[in-house]
Amino acid sequence: MGGIAYDLAWLVDALIGVMTFGLLVYIILGLLVSFAVVNSHNQVVGMVMSTLHRIFEPMLAPIRKFLPSLGGMDISPIFLFIALEFASKILVRFLISLA
Repeated sequence: MGGIAYDLAWLVDALIGVMTFGLLVYIILGLLVSFAVVNSHNQVVGMVMSTLHRIFEPMLAPIRKFLPSLGGMDISPIFLFIALEFASKILVRFLISLA
């Protein structure tokens, strides 16, 4: 059982790491599009933004409901980063404790 628990812990950590990287790409690409550095009508950019939007907006929307309005500055991704890291640490420790 020990080997499987360590493998699952590694997998959970890797998947949350990929989600964190995807969120970072979503934020940076959104900034580049909003400052007209990258053309959002580009087919690849549109496809990537659309995919990342469908993945992360359901997670960001509930966070935005609880945050006060900061006048155009969105800090909900910061809280999602923190939540992802917290979930990663908790799940990895739980899975390792099963070993």
